[in-house]
Amino acid sequence: MRYRELLLIAIMATVGSVFRAANANEANVDATFETEVAPLLIKRCVECHLGRHPSGNLLLTTAEGFRKGGDSGPIIDRENPDDSYLLQRIHDGQMPPEKKGLSQKLADNEVAVLRRWIADGAKWPEGRVLDLFERTSDVRGGRDLWSLQPVKRPDVPQLDSTPQPANPIDAFVGTRLEQQQMKPAAAADKRVLLRRLYFDLIGLPPTQAQVETFERDESPQAWDDIIDQLLNSPQYGERWGRYWLDLVRYADTSGYERDQEKPFAWKYRDWVVAALNSDMPYDRFVVQQLAGDELPNRTEASVVATGFLRLGTWNDEPNDPLDYQYDRLEDLVHTTSSSFLAMTVKCARCHDHKFDAIKHEDYYRMASAFWAGPIAARERELLGGPNADELGGTEILGWTDLGPNPPPLHVLKNGEREVPLDEVVPASLSMIPALERTFDPPPDGSKTSHRRLQMAEWIASPDNPLTARVFVNRLWQHHFGKAIVRSPNNFGFLADPPTHPELLDWLADEFVKGGWKIKRMHKLILTSMTWQQSSTHAEFSDYNQKDSTNRLWWKSERRRLDAEALRDTMLAVTGELDLQVGGPGFRPTIDAAALEGLSQKSAAWNPSPAEQQLRRSVYMFSKRGLLPPMMTAFNFSDATQSCGKRDVTTVPTQALVLMNNPFVHGRSSKLAASIIANTDQTQLRVTQLWSAVYGRKPTAAESVLAQQHLETQLERFQQLPATSAQESPSTSDEALALASLAHVLLNSNEFIYVD
Repeated sequence: MRYRELLLIAIMATVGSVFRAANANEANVDATFETEVAPLLIKRCVECHLGRHPSGNLLLTTAEGFRKGGDSGPIIDRENPDDSYLLQRIHDGQMPPEKKGLSQKLADNEVAVLRRWIADGAKWPEGRVLDLFERTSDVRGGRDLWSLQPVKRPDVPQLDSTPQPANPIDAFVGTRLEQQQMKPAAAADKRVLLRRLYFDLIGLPPTQAQVETFERDESPQAWDDIIDQLLNSPQYGERWGRYWLDLVRYADTSGYERDQEKPFAWKYRDWVVAALNSDMPYDRFVVQQLAGDELPNRTEASVVATGFLRLGTWNDEPNDPLDYQYDRLEDLVHTTSSSFLAMTVKCARCHDHKFDAIKHEDYYRMASAFWAGPIAARERELLGGPNADELGGTEILGWTDLGPNPPPLHVLKNGEREVPLDEVVPASLSMIPALERTFDPPPDGSKTSHRRLQMAEWIASPDNPLTARVFVNRLWQHHFGKAIVRSPNNFGFLADPPTHPELLDWLADEFVKGGWKIKRMHKLILTSMTWQQSSTHAEFSDYNQKDSTNRLWWKSERRRLDAEALRDTMLAVTGELDLQVGGPGFRPTIDAAALEGLSQKSAAWNPSPAEQQLRRSVYMFSKRGLLPPMMTAFNFSDATQSCGKRDVTTVPTQALVLMNNPFVHGRSSKLAASIIANTDQTQLRVTQLWSAVYGRKPTAAESVLAQQHLETQLERFQQLPATSAQESPSTSDEALALASLAHVLLNSNEFIYVD
């Protein structure tokens, strides 16, 4: 081979090795930047130094901004890296700044990363732009947060120590229990299961005859049949509709000082009940509430559904009407994002969300969907809504846009109306990039902007990872007492992590593939052995130490009746309950002492006739400024904002209500009177009382104690003057004694708790 050829080969080899070394070095720089520097800058610095108006005019999301520096000049000294202004500010403890008086000083290892990187030339990969929400850290959620990832149906796990269950729910729960060397509780007995099922699905107890019929039925279809029967009863929608009304802050009045009635709000409540009873697919349930007026096949019912947007408080005399329209937007954004997405979008009204991948602009993107509606102050009698002509119907509390092209909505600096920034381009939220879309302008001839419809379709998309996850989590919560994600209105960074993420995704996928049908999911849960477990467990003490909050679902939770179920059950056991469905709500009798704080006192509240007050609690007129004390004592929702999970408290006032409330005493007297009218035999009276209240016969010991109580009370009443002992001249001492016994039973744990 000639000398020139040998020399050329050598030169090429040398050049190649240089290029390979350079590429390897560049790859190493990229890897170091991505694995150490970028996460640190995003976690500690970018929150303040991003966007068009970065703090100190120092932009830290791009190489150009980093090299340019800010108001104080360059932040890097390439000749003397240790003297760099950036490191000086960090050493002084001025960067990052304190938050709420707490130091945010960088740790030594974090400082070392920056020092090493700067000494090496602060190399920044070409074209790399940092994004505050690109990845999750220990201080903030990114777009890679679990709840924002696509729902992927996991394989049903195979159990090792027990036979494979037929219901996939049991397999997901069982495999976690196996990992902890735990076993689920045994199944509850049939009596307990039936009582639990009745309260779960319709919020009312079974009768003794229904319990005994179920106990005798040994057919394999018995359980499925009773589930179907209850799901198909009108009372199912009333029970589960109440949960939705909590979410959408339902009330019949406007709040604030005047607290005016919102005419026909009850039609929205009836729409929810009817939608659930008809098993309306959940995606359609979502769209109709947000945009029922914009549907091509709109009906009066779909317009009634938009009452969802009218249920918030309404101040007819705000201090600043121009500011108040932005407060109204906040209510709409918060209720929509919390109810359907379990994300706290309202926190981005003034700035990027502190914890979740919700940009400042995202808040205004969602707000823009409502901007074309009657947000601004108008005639007081409209209560913040459209008039009948605009809505296209009378006697409807609904929502519609006032035109197809609303004025521009601007992002507001710090949420202040007087400091508008960029005009908002109506679009979906950016936290799910694969689904992000800009909304189209309205079609020609449209009377509305069609923004709400496009937002609703984005929320109800089968590809939206939040919608199905959030709803099946709510179903689980109300069936089990606690949710898989135990912060049901927050699926963001601060959420309680799911107890069983694979189960949550399997349920969400099953829900969508099943046509978004809710009743189907109820039955899937109710036929699982996980739901049918006893609330007691042979290994209680040991398991309670391992998992005191029952995150592994190793037993059922004993649950107290909520306010509505407690009141309704008292009416049911006395035989007084009026099962009329729908219509205007009734006003319950409220003690005069509860009216003392009102300016108009008794004139502010006129109770309905007594016979109308025997209806289910879901039909109770809900006045924001005057909620019945009996209901609030048992944690009734206050309807101020979306409530995904009521408080469950145990406080002395609950015992006092059950002992002293006139409604409770009235039910005791009514039950006693009806039993006395049936029989004059003491033992039979006791048996009938136990049957009505507990749905079972009394034990021998209970019978003895009951008769002793009756004898003691009868003797006491006979010794009192007639006017002191008797409620009315026609009330016998025997009726008073039996009413006293009935009152004891209505105060018992067996009555107010479900195993």
